[in-house]
Formats: sequence, structure tokens, C-alpha cells
Amino acid sequence: MHKRIFPLPFVVAFVLTAYLPQATPAQESLPELVRRVKPAIVAVVTYNAKGDALTTGSGFFIRPGQVVTNLHVIRGARRTDVKTLDGKGRVYKVSGLLAVDEEGDLVLMRVDMPTDRPRSSELARSLPEEGETVFVIGNPLKLEGSVSDGIVSAVREVPGVGKIIQTTAPISHGNSGSPIFNLKGQVVGVITVKVTNGQNISLAISSDRVRELKSGPLSSLAEIPAKDKILDVGEALYRTGLDSLWLGNYDHAVSYFENAVNRNPKRADAWIQVGYCKVKQGKNDEAIKAYQQALELEPSSEEILNKLGDAYYYAGRLPEAIQSYKEAARLHPARAEAFYNLALVYFEGGNQRLALSHAHALQLLDEKLYEKFLSETRGGRQ
Repeated sequence: MHKRIFPLPFVVAFVLTAYLPQATPAQESLPELVRRVKPAIVAVVTYNAKGDALTTGSGFFIRPGQVVTNLHVIRGARRTDVKTLDGKGRVYKVSGLLAVDEEGDLVLMRVDMPTDRPRSSELARSLPEEGETVFVIGNPLKLEGSVSDGIVSAVREVPGVGKIIQTTAPISHGNSGSPIFNLKGQVVGVITVKVTNGQNISLAISSDRVRELKSGPLSSLAEIPAKDKILDVGEALYRTGLDSLWLGNYDHAVSYFENAVNRNPKRADAWIQVGYCKVKQGKNDEAIKAYQQALELEPSSEEILNKLGDAYYYAGRLPEAIQSYKEAARLHPARAEAFYNLALVYFEGGNQRLALSHAHALQLLDEKLYEKFLSETRGGRQ
């Protein structure tokens, strides 16, 4: 059997990470965690212009007086209230919107409430791992403050959106906007209920996307159109494709994205999605063409260059993959992904010197991604 021999720096890094003693602080029990984080959770209720109740959902304070929930929860509403879940609960009015994220299905709401009791949640800095235990607190079917737990069953990417977390924690309508917590009590994502084959799938957008919500000028709920009022057909096709992409249904999603680019060939984000779906289908040459179309529209995009490099890699065109990754690194030297890609490709090509050089640059930029590189090179790229 051929035995892979690793350079000394890789061996040293492995020994240090594997055998150095680690601090092990006492872990809170699940009931303790729930009691600690629950005061930051809210039930969300929306109303139409006549004052009739429309939908219920969930949300959480990210900062005092600022609540995150799903955009689809408040879409089409003319009034929204939140109810806190601690004690007997208090109802507060939402005065407006501070930030709206269409692709991420997120909204940051301003809540009129006293400032004498600040509430906020801590956002996790890293993604959970597959198999990691998580729990959800929310408002399913108006059952306020319900807790469910499970494991992370998958973490996948949706280009332009970020990482999507799938969990086995049971959820229902009303859980939309619920925070999903790790066992440190940190929010790792926000639940968005997607329905397929008549069943609810527990999916969450990662906390990185939540962190990007920045407070802006206060806007009205009325500025968010109902879904059936979106008149641009290309936009409607794109969003339907995104829904399928969240579920990992690439065959279904690509048809919507292809229709979107047929209607608007200058839409780079739709070309990216076509390319991504084609890679997942194993149609790498078609993916390359789609990414090249996107790159013509956005020649300085690090994301497109890295994904084009991936398509070249899977097509077995390694020199072109390396060139694409190099261009991404040249244009954006402070970002880690291109250095990670270059280190892996050089490692697999047997060029240890260049692999180590790019791995060192990666370590300076992103320690966690560097650790991932070390892990993958120990066992070979999957």
C-alpha cells in the first residue's frame, strides 16, 4: 500500500493541535441554557390594514430594541407586534424596519420598548459541524416558547446567500425566524421553514448573514410588497430558484435560473447560480461557460473567480483552475478562500513548496480555514 508522507510542518501542526491540553469549562445543561437565552426570544404577530391577524412567527433580540426575524413573516403586514416570552410576557409594537435582506430572508425590526431591561443574543463566530447538537426556541403553531433539539444534519452553500444549516430539530409554521442555538447558547442561524413534498424541512441561514444586518434609516412595513405583488418576472423566477437551492434541489433550481438569465442576460447573480447548479449536476463545461458569463459582467468578483476555479478543477483543467484562484488572490489579497484553494490544488499536484507558501498565507488570514486545510490534507481532498 502506498503511504502518504507529509512534510514536517504538517506533522508538527497535527501533533500540536491533537495533543496540547485544552481548557474544558463546565458546560451548562440544556435547561440552564434555555433559561439563560429565552428572555431574548419573541413571538411575532402581524396584522393587515384592518387590524386582522395575518401570520405568527418568531424572532430574537440581536441588540436592545432590535429584533431579527424572517422577511416572509412580516411581508404584506401593515402592523407587527412582538411578545416577549419571559415571565407572563409583554407585547411591544414594531415601529419600523432598520434593515432588509431579501436573499437571506431576514429583516431587522425596531421595537418600541423601555430600555431599562436590555435584551440581546450572542452570535456564533463559526459554523456548527455536521452531527453537532443544537436547539431551537420559538413560537410554532402559537405555542409560545416551545423548545426542540436535534443535530446538524447538513451544512451547504447557497451562492449569494451564504451557508445554510439543515437540522433534525422539529419545527412547524410559526418557527420561522426562530434562533437556532449551539450548546454555548450562541445563535448559529435563523430558522426559515421550507416545505417540500408536504413536509417541513428545518433550514436556517447562518449567523454570518445576521451579522451583516446593519441599522439604517427607519422604513415602513408598507414598503415591503406582498410576494404576489412582485411584478418583475425575472426576479420572481430567481427567488423561486433560490427556494429550490435552499433545499438542495439543483435540478429544479437550475431551470428557474436559466429562465432568469434568458430574460435578463446581464444578471450576474443568476449566471453564478446556473454555474453552481451545473457543477452540482456534474456538467462542468456548462458551469465554466456560465461563470465566464458572470465574470464578464463582474470582472473583479472574488466569488466568481473562485467558483470558476472550482469548475475548472472538477473538469480536470488544473492550470486554468490555478490561474483563476491566483487572480482572485491578486484582486483580494485580504480574503482567505483563494489561498485555501491554491494550497489544496498545489498540495494535490505534489508541489509542496507552493502548497506550504499558500497555507502560511491562509493561516495569517483565517485560522479556522487553515485548520480545515490541515485536516483535509491529512486524509486527502474529498
